[in-house]
Amino acid sequence: MSRKGWLEYVVTQEDAGLTVEQIARQKLSVSGRMLQRLTRSKGILLNRKSPFLQRQVKAGDKIAVRVQDNRLGQDKGPAMKASSLPMPPVVQVDVLFEDDHLLVVCKPAGMMVHPTRREQGNTLVHILADQYRYKGENIQIHAVHRLDKETSGVILLAKSSYGHQLADRLLREGSIKREYLAVASGVVENDADTIHAPIGRDPCHPTRRRVMDSGDPAVTHYEVIARSEEATLVRVWLETGRTHQIRVHFQHIGHPLVGDAMYGGNSGLIRRQALHAWRLSFVHPVSGEEIVCTAPMPEDMTSLITRLRL
Repeated sequence: MSRKGWLEYVVTQEDAGLTVEQIARQKLSVSGRMLQRLTRSKGILLNRKSPFLQRQVKAGDKIAVRVQDNRLGQDKGPAMKASSLPMPPVVQVDVLFEDDHLLVVCKPAGMMVHPTRREQGNTLVHILADQYRYKGENIQIHAVHRLDKETSGVILLAKSSYGHQLADRLLREGSIKREYLAVASGVVENDADTIHAPIGRDPCHPTRRRVMDSGDPAVTHYEVIARSEEATLVRVWLETGRTHQIRVHFQHIGHPLVGDAMYGGNSGLIRRQALHAWRLSFVHPVSGEEIVCTAPMPEDMTSLITRLRL
Protein backbone atom coordinates (compact mmCIF):
# COMPACT_ATOMS: atom_id res chain seq x y z
CA MET A 1 0.00 0.00 0.00
CA SER A 2 1.10 3.59 -0.38
CA ARG A 3 0.46 7.11 0.78
CA LYS A 4 1.46 10.32 -0.93
CA GLY A 5 5.16 10.09 -1.73
CA TRP A 6 5.74 6.93 0.34
CA LEU A 7 5.42 3.19 -0.18
CA GLU A 8 4.43 1.16 2.89
CA TYR A 9 4.70 -2.52 3.74
CA VAL A 10 3.08 -4.32 6.68
CA VAL A 11 5.28 -7.11 8.04
CA THR A 12 3.64 -10.55 7.93
CA GLN A 13 4.15 -13.44 10.32
CA GLU A 14 6.40 -15.09 7.72
CA ASP A 15 8.57 -11.94 7.57
CA ALA A 16 9.09 -11.77 11.34
CA GLY A 17 12.76 -11.88 12.23
CA LEU A 18 13.97 -10.25 9.03
CA THR A 19 15.81 -6.95 9.31
CA VAL A 20 14.55 -3.57 8.14
CA GLU A 21 17.15 -3.69 5.37
CA GLN A 22 16.00 -7.13 4.21
CA ILE A 23 12.37 -5.99 4.08
CA ALA A 24 13.32 -2.87 2.10
CA ARG A 25 15.37 -4.88 -0.38
CA GLN A 26 13.23 -7.99 -0.73
CA LYS A 27 9.69 -6.67 -0.32
CA LEU A 28 9.99 -3.08 -1.56
CA SER A 29 12.71 -3.66 -4.19
CA VAL A 30 14.99 -0.91 -2.90
CA SER A 31 18.51 -1.06 -4.33
CA GLY A 32 21.58 -0.80 -2.12
CA ARG A 33 22.47 2.61 -3.53
CA MET A 34 18.98 3.96 -2.95
CA LEU A 35 18.90 2.48 0.55
CA GLN A 36 22.01 4.49 1.44
CA ARG A 37 20.42 7.66 0.08
CA LEU A 38 17.17 7.02 1.96
CA THR A 39 19.04 6.39 5.20
CA ARG A 40 20.92 9.70 4.92
CA SER A 41 17.72 11.64 4.20
CA LYS A 42 15.51 9.84 6.76
CA GLY A 43 13.53 8.34 3.91
CA ILE A 44 13.02 4.94 5.51
CA LEU A 45 10.77 4.51 8.56
CA LEU A 46 9.80 1.72 10.92
CA ASN A 47 6.49 2.49 12.60
CA ARG A 48 7.01 6.17 11.62
CA LYS A 49 10.48 6.41 13.22
CA SER A 50 13.95 6.28 11.67
CA PRO A 51 15.26 2.77 12.41
CA PHE A 52 18.59 0.99 12.61
CA LEU A 53 18.70 -0.99 9.38
CA GLN A 54 19.73 -4.22 11.09
CA ARG A 55 16.85 -4.10 13.55
CA GLN A 56 14.65 -7.18 13.34
CA VAL A 57 10.97 -6.68 12.64
CA LYS A 58 7.88 -8.41 13.96
CA ALA A 59 4.47 -9.11 12.48
CA GLY A 60 2.36 -5.98 12.17
CA ASP A 61 5.29 -3.56 11.93
CA LYS A 62 4.98 -0.95 9.20
CA ILE A 63 7.98 -0.11 7.05
CA ALA A 64 7.77 2.89 4.75
CA VAL A 65 10.20 4.18 2.15
CA ARG A 66 10.08 7.54 0.43
CA VAL A 67 9.52 6.98 -3.27
CA GLN A 68 9.11 10.61 -4.29
CA ASP A 69 12.26 12.64 -4.61
CA ASN A 70 12.85 15.14 -1.82
CA ARG A 71 13.51 18.07 -4.10
CA LEU A 72 14.15 18.82 -7.73
CA GLY A 73 17.74 18.48 -8.84
CA GLN A 74 18.94 16.20 -6.05
CA ASP A 75 20.17 13.60 -8.53
CA LYS A 76 22.70 14.08 -11.29
CA GLY A 77 22.30 12.56 -14.72
CA PRO A 78 19.46 12.66 -17.23
CA ALA A 79 16.76 13.73 -14.77
CA MET A 80 16.08 17.44 -15.29
CA LYS A 81 14.12 20.05 -13.36
CA ALA A 82 11.41 22.26 -14.74
CA SER A 83 11.94 25.94 -15.44
CA SER A 84 11.40 28.21 -12.46
CA LEU A 85 8.40 30.05 -13.95
CA PRO A 86 5.03 28.29 -14.27
CA MET A 87 4.65 29.10 -17.98
CA PRO A 88 2.64 26.85 -20.31
CA PRO A 89 4.93 24.32 -22.01
CA VAL A 90 5.76 25.07 -25.64
CA VAL A 91 4.83 21.54 -26.75
CA GLN A 92 2.30 19.19 -25.17
CA VAL A 93 3.39 15.54 -25.06
CA ASP A 94 0.64 12.90 -25.03
CA VAL A 95 0.61 10.73 -21.89
CA LEU A 96 -0.37 7.09 -22.50
CA PHE A 97 0.05 5.76 -18.93
CA GLU A 98 0.86 7.33 -15.57
CA ASP A 99 0.94 6.44 -11.91
CA ASP A 100 3.00 7.55 -8.90
CA HIS A 101 6.15 5.85 -10.21
CA LEU A 102 6.16 5.52 -13.99
CA LEU A 103 5.14 7.44 -17.07
CA VAL A 104 4.65 6.30 -20.67
CA VAL A 105 4.35 8.98 -23.36
CA CYS A 106 4.36 9.34 -27.14
CA LYS A 107 7.49 11.21 -28.21
CA PRO A 108 7.17 13.31 -31.38
CA ALA A 109 9.78 12.95 -34.10
CA GLY A 110 12.46 15.64 -34.01
CA MET A 111 12.68 15.78 -30.20
CA MET A 112 15.70 14.65 -28.17
CA VAL A 113 14.90 12.51 -25.12
CA HIS A 114 17.31 14.33 -22.81
CA PRO A 115 19.85 17.13 -23.06
CA THR A 116 23.12 16.98 -24.95
CA ARG A 117 25.84 19.58 -25.34
CA ARG A 118 24.13 20.86 -28.46
CA GLU A 119 20.51 20.70 -27.29
CA GLN A 120 19.35 21.75 -23.83
CA GLY A 121 15.86 23.23 -23.46
CA ASN A 122 13.36 21.57 -25.79
CA THR A 123 14.01 17.96 -24.86
CA LEU A 124 11.41 15.43 -23.78
CA VAL A 125 12.40 15.44 -20.10
CA HIS A 126 12.35 19.25 -19.97
CA ILE A 127 8.99 19.53 -21.70
CA LEU A 128 7.38 16.91 -19.47
CA ALA A 129 8.80 18.55 -16.34
CA ASP A 130 7.34 21.86 -17.53
CA GLN A 131 3.95 20.22 -18.12
CA TYR A 132 3.91 19.09 -14.49
CA ARG A 133 5.24 22.41 -13.27
CA TYR A 134 2.42 24.20 -15.04
CA LYS A 135 -0.05 21.96 -13.14
CA GLY A 136 1.68 22.83 -9.85
CA GLU A 137 3.65 19.59 -9.48
CA ASN A 138 7.43 19.42 -9.05
CA ILE A 139 8.32 16.13 -10.71
CA GLN A 140 11.71 14.82 -11.77
CA ILE A 141 11.68 12.97 -15.07
CA HIS A 142 14.14 10.10 -15.64
CA ALA A 143 14.49 8.47 -19.05
CA VAL A 144 14.47 4.67 -18.69
CA HIS A 145 15.48 3.99 -22.30
CA ARG A 146 16.02 6.09 -25.40
CA LEU A 147 14.61 6.77 -28.82
CA ASP A 148 16.62 8.49 -31.54
CA LYS A 149 15.73 12.16 -32.05
CA GLU A 150 13.95 11.46 -35.35
CA THR A 151 12.19 8.29 -34.16
CA SER A 152 8.63 8.84 -32.95
CA GLY A 153 6.58 6.80 -30.55
CA VAL A 154 6.11 5.26 -27.15
CA ILE A 155 8.79 5.62 -24.47
CA LEU A 156 8.97 4.71 -20.76
CA LEU A 157 10.11 7.23 -18.15
CA ALA A 158 10.15 7.37 -14.37
CA LYS A 159 8.82 10.09 -12.06
CA SER A 160 11.27 9.51 -9.21
CA SER A 161 14.59 7.88 -8.38
CA TYR A 162 12.68 4.93 -6.93
CA GLY A 163 10.63 4.46 -10.08
CA HIS A 164 13.78 4.77 -12.15
CA GLN A 165 15.62 2.01 -10.31
CA LEU A 166 12.59 -0.31 -10.61
CA ALA A 167 12.21 0.33 -14.34
CA ASP A 168 15.95 0.11 -14.96
CA ARG A 169 15.92 -3.36 -13.42
CA LEU A 170 13.13 -4.40 -15.82
CA LEU A 171 15.17 -3.05 -18.72
CA ARG A 172 18.32 -4.94 -17.70
CA GLU A 173 16.30 -8.14 -17.29
CA GLY A 174 14.78 -7.76 -20.76
CA SER A 175 11.27 -7.49 -19.31
CA ILE A 176 10.27 -4.36 -21.24
CA LYS A 177 8.92 -5.41 -24.63
CA ARG A 178 9.18 -2.82 -27.42
CA GLU A 179 7.80 -3.11 -30.93
CA TYR A 180 8.36 -0.81 -33.89
CA LEU A 181 6.85 -0.17 -37.30
CA ALA A 182 9.33 0.69 -40.06
CA VAL A 183 9.29 1.26 -43.80
CA ALA A 184 12.29 -0.44 -45.41
CA SER A 185 13.57 0.39 -48.89
CA GLY A 186 12.94 -2.20 -51.59
CA VAL A 187 11.21 -5.55 -51.36
CA VAL A 188 12.14 -7.58 -48.26
CA GLU A 189 11.78 -11.16 -49.47
CA ASN A 190 11.44 -13.15 -46.24
CA ASP A 191 8.05 -12.91 -44.56
CA ALA A 192 9.77 -13.09 -41.18
CA ASP A 193 13.38 -13.39 -40.06
CA THR A 194 15.95 -12.65 -37.38
CA ILE A 195 19.06 -10.56 -37.94
CA HIS A 196 22.08 -11.60 -35.87
CA ALA A 197 24.86 -9.06 -36.47
CA PRO A 198 27.16 -7.36 -33.91
CA ILE A 199 27.16 -3.56 -33.91
CA GLY A 200 29.99 -1.18 -33.06
CA ARG A 201 31.02 2.44 -33.60
CA ASP A 202 31.97 3.42 -37.13
CA PRO A 203 35.62 4.56 -36.84
CA CYS A 204 35.08 6.96 -39.76
CA HIS A 205 32.07 8.80 -38.31
CA PRO A 206 31.44 10.27 -34.81
CA THR A 207 27.83 9.12 -34.41
CA ARG A 208 27.25 6.38 -36.99
CA ARG A 209 27.24 2.67 -36.12
CA ARG A 210 28.03 -0.32 -38.32
CA VAL A 211 27.99 -4.10 -38.30
CA MET A 212 31.45 -5.34 -37.33
CA ASP A 213 32.94 -8.51 -35.84
CA SER A 214 34.28 -6.63 -32.81
CA GLY A 215 30.92 -5.02 -32.05
CA ASP A 216 28.40 -5.82 -29.31
CA PRO A 217 25.95 -8.67 -29.96
CA ALA A 218 22.71 -7.42 -31.52
CA VAL A 219 19.56 -9.35 -32.43
CA THR A 220 16.59 -7.94 -34.37
CA HIS A 221 13.39 -9.82 -35.25
CA TYR A 222 10.98 -8.69 -37.94
CA GLU A 223 7.91 -9.74 -39.89
CA VAL A 224 6.53 -8.24 -43.08
CA ILE A 225 3.17 -6.49 -42.91
CA ALA A 226 2.89 -5.25 -46.49
CA ARG A 227 4.98 -4.87 -49.66
CA SER A 228 4.93 -2.67 -52.72
CA GLU A 229 7.32 -2.36 -55.66
CA GLU A 230 9.35 0.29 -53.82
CA ALA A 231 9.23 -0.53 -50.12
CA THR A 232 8.21 -2.93 -47.35
CA LEU A 233 6.31 -2.19 -44.14
CA VAL A 234 7.67 -4.31 -41.27
CA ARG A 235 6.96 -4.92 -37.61
CA VAL A 236 10.20 -5.11 -35.64
CA TRP A 237 11.07 -6.18 -32.10
CA LEU A 238 14.43 -6.39 -30.37
CA GLU A 239 16.32 -8.74 -28.09
CA THR A 240 19.08 -6.16 -27.58
CA GLY A 241 19.01 -2.38 -27.52
CA ARG A 242 22.09 -1.12 -29.36
CA THR A 243 22.28 2.44 -30.63
CA HIS A 244 20.64 2.71 -34.10
CA GLN A 245 20.13 -1.08 -34.06
CA ILE A 246 17.11 -1.29 -36.37
CA ARG A 247 18.56 1.25 -38.78
CA VAL A 248 21.95 -0.49 -38.93
CA HIS A 249 20.52 -3.99 -39.29
CA PHE A 250 18.19 -3.08 -42.14
CA GLN A 251 21.04 -1.36 -43.95
CA HIS A 252 23.07 -4.53 -43.37
CA ILE A 253 20.51 -6.73 -45.16
CA GLY A 254 20.30 -4.28 -48.06
CA HIS A 255 17.07 -2.50 -47.10
CA PRO A 256 17.87 0.79 -45.30
CA LEU A 257 14.89 2.55 -43.79
CA VAL A 258 13.19 5.05 -46.07
CA GLY A 259 14.28 8.57 -45.14
CA ASP A 260 17.38 7.43 -43.24
CA ALA A 261 20.06 9.47 -45.01
CA MET A 262 22.76 8.41 -42.53
CA TYR A 263 22.37 4.76 -43.52
CA GLY A 264 21.58 5.09 -47.22
CA GLY A 265 17.80 5.43 -47.27
CA ASN A 266 15.99 7.63 -49.80
CA SER A 267 15.39 10.93 -48.02
CA GLY A 268 13.17 12.40 -50.73
CA LEU A 269 9.98 10.76 -49.46
CA ILE A 270 10.05 11.67 -45.76
CA ARG A 271 12.25 14.03 -43.77
CA ARG A 272 13.38 11.44 -41.21
CA GLN A 273 13.88 7.71 -40.90
CA ALA A 274 10.53 5.95 -41.26
CA LEU A 275 10.64 4.36 -37.81
CA HIS A 276 7.91 4.51 -35.16
CA ALA A 277 7.90 2.86 -31.73
CA TRP A 278 4.27 1.76 -31.68
CA ARG A 279 3.94 -0.61 -28.73
CA LEU A 280 5.50 -1.03 -25.27
CA SER A 281 4.52 -3.56 -22.61
CA PHE A 282 5.79 -4.64 -19.19
CA VAL A 283 4.59 -6.02 -15.88
CA HIS A 284 4.44 -3.15 -13.39
CA PRO A 285 7.12 -3.73 -10.73
CA VAL A 286 4.89 -2.46 -7.90
CA SER A 287 1.32 -3.45 -8.79
CA GLY A 288 2.08 -6.58 -10.83
CA GLU A 289 -0.37 -5.34 -13.49
CA GLU A 290 0.47 -5.84 -17.16
CA ILE A 291 0.84 -2.44 -18.80
CA VAL A 292 0.39 -2.25 -22.59
CA CYS A 293 0.66 1.10 -24.39
CA THR A 294 0.40 1.84 -28.10
CA ALA A 295 1.17 5.07 -29.93
CA PRO A 296 -0.79 5.94 -33.09
CA MET A 297 1.13 6.22 -36.34
CA PRO A 298 2.19 9.84 -36.94
CA GLU A 299 0.89 11.71 -39.96
CA ASP A 300 4.18 11.77 -41.89
CA MET A 301 4.48 7.98 -41.80
CA THR A 302 0.78 7.47 -42.57
CA SER A 303 1.19 9.68 -45.64
CA LEU A 304 4.35 7.81 -46.65
CA ILE A 305 2.62 4.43 -46.40
CA THR A 306 -0.27 5.74 -48.52
CA ARG A 307 2.05 7.13 -51.21
CA LEU A 308 3.98 3.88 -51.37
CA ARG A 309 0.72 1.87 -51.52
CA LEU A 310 1.60 -0.28 -48.52
